[in-house]
Parts: sequence; C-alpha cells; structure tokens
Amino acid sequence: MSTANEHKSIVIVGAGVSGLALGNFLLSEGIDCVVAERRSREYVEQRQRAGVIDTRAARVFRKRGLEDRVIGGAPVEPRLGFRVDGEIRQLEFAADDHRDGRFCPQQVLVRNLITVFEQDGGDLRFDSEVSVEDIDGERPRVRLSDGSIIECDFVAGCDGDRGATRAAIPGDRITRHSHEYGYGWLVVLADAPGNHQAMMAIHSRGFAGQFARGPRASRFYLQCPLDDTTADWPDERIWSELEARFGEPLATKGTIIEKQVVPLRSEVYSPLSHGRLHLLGDAAHIVPPMSAKGMNLALHDADVFADAVVHYYKNGDPSLLDGYSATRLRDVWNYQAFAAWWTDTVHDAGDPTHRGEFRHQVARADFERLFTSSTANRLLGEFMAGLN
Repeated sequence: MSTANEHKSIVIVGAGVSGLALGNFLLSEGIDCVVAERRSREYVEQRQRAGVIDTRAARVFRKRGLEDRVIGGAPVEPRLGFRVDGEIRQLEFAADDHRDGRFCPQQVLVRNLITVFEQDGGDLRFDSEVSVEDIDGERPRVRLSDGSIIECDFVAGCDGDRGATRAAIPGDRITRHSHEYGYGWLVVLADAPGNHQAMMAIHSRGFAGQFARGPRASRFYLQCPLDDTTADWPDERIWSELEARFGEPLATKGTIIEKQVVPLRSEVYSPLSHGRLHLLGDAAHIVPPMSAKGMNLALHDADVFADAVVHYYKNGDPSLLDGYSATRLRDVWNYQAFAAWWTDTVHDAGDPTHRGEFRHQVARADFERLFTSSTANRLLGEFMAGLN
C-alpha cells in the first residue's frame, strides 16, 4: 500500500452545495480540511439547479457568521402564485416564517461559497478524481488522480448520486429506499425574465412552472410522460404548451439555452454513515424538485455534520458523529413525506389521466383546503420555510 503524503482532519469529496458549505463551516472553526472535486471549476460554477434558500438554511449561514458573505438574492415572498385552469390563485403564508429566505440560484451560492472558502485559506482542488480506502479503519485514505494520497480522520461524501464515496460502502451495509412518481418534467432554461419570482399552473394538460433565475432568465417546467425526449419538444411546442397551461400569452419568449427530461423520484440511503465515512446531500438523499428542499436538506446535513465534527475535536466526544445518521434521517424522512404529498397534490390536481379521477378529486380537495383552512395553510408554510 502506498504511503500517505498528506494528512488532514477531514477530506470532503465533492464541491457542490453540501461540500462547499461544510468546508466553510469547518474552516471557520479552525478544523483543517480539503475539498476535492472531480469536475472542473468552470463546470461547478456554472451548474444550474435550485434557486431557493429557505428560512432555516439561511439561519444556518447566520449562525456560522457567513450570511452577509454568502447569501444574495431577493427575499422570498410569503406566497405561492398559481394559475388553476387559467384562474389566478395566490396562497399567502405567515410573513415571519419566510422573512429570512432568499431566492439565490445554486450557481450563485456555489460561486460565493468558493470565493469565501479560498479567501479564508481553504484547500480546494478541482479536476480530482478520487478513490476512498480503509473507511473502516482508524485513518481512512483518499487517493486523488494527481497522485496525492491523503490520510484523514473522517471522509465526508458530498459527491452526489453517482459519486465514489457511496460506492465505497459495501452493498450489504447500506439500503436504498426509492419512489418513482411515474411522470417527468421537461426542464427548460431560457432567456425570458419572469413577471413573478415563481408561478405555477395546475391544468388538465399537466403541471407547469416558471421560476426566475436572475433578472434575465427563467427556469420552466412542464409535466411530461417518462418516455418523452427533448426531440419531442421543439422550441415552438414548449412555448405553445406553456401558454396553454398558464392560460395567457408569455410576455417574453427568449432563446432556449438548455432542455432536458428529468424523471421525478425520491430516494433515501440508510444508514448515512459507515465506519469513518458520512454521506451528505445528494449522496444521501434525493427529493423531487417540486419540494424545493434538495439544496436546503444538503445545507442542513452540512450544519449537523459540522457541529458533530466540532464537538468531537473540542470535547473528544464522538457521540454526535455516531448519531449523525439517525439525526439526519429523522429530518430527511419528514421532508420526504412532505415532498411526496406536495408533488402528487399539484400534479394530480391538474392531470386526471395519470392516476384517475378519484386521485384527481382528492388532490383538488387537498389543494382547496390550503385556501380555506388556516391549519393546513400554516403547515404548508412551515414546510416551505423549512421550519417544521
């Protein structure tokens, strides 16, 4: 076995939201770590995904003294805008629950996290393929493609759904729990500023959504069959279908930059820890984008894991690290329950063909209750803000 030529307390594999947040949290506590990312810096900084930092996640950055340096974007409005069969419906929530949330495209958050990490002296390595060894031993080892071998106390697996860290766990020591929703989204990024921060359509032709991604672009979503491909959706059809489901002409039809069909699914791995390897973010769980919780759960993973690591080094007590998986899984399953209900509700309330008229009418009743019951409305608002 080759000899390690570097030593770190923590090796963080993956420079997505969870990995970069964790790196910043540990660095602020004086704990030495390295973040290794297999992709290029350009790819990581331009990768576009989620756009909402909920109230609870925003408070995590405040707790770490990073709020002003990392979070940008407009405040999250305490409402959700819908067009239900063309009719405008606004869901209003308690403003205090949402006052700290921010609309912040993921690529902006990632760039800010990279900047702060490097300004504070963080060790960040791009274009680094990794392999993980001896995670059951006292000193795991991480090999990088440049020949470096880093010995460490713990490995944080933040490298996503198909990363090397989860693959390092023996198959008989981890269980995948999954749910397929039976439909997908055509996801479109276009040069088309939105009139609202977010607008969603519930329509018999299927769900549609438009979410602002900065002042000049929007992310659009169209419910579609799983066997659709982007070839089935030329630009003209996309704009026509969006207008049909929203029930009004779009103010701007700009250049479509990218499009892909994404099957909606939920996934949880259990346990989230094996030996000295701990999983965070998409390596640990996937939620459907309708819930807007993927990035926020990743940030909470990083917060809880950082607290556990700090407690270990300051007090010599591994109890929080030992309890990391159980602690996070309770929260993850709570938000999986919300994500599954909310995703099915907004899709079944519009499209009666997917699961039949009974589920359609049940979903409509669930949806209407959000406007008539303060209790139901409050619960949805708490989940949206990350406070449940």
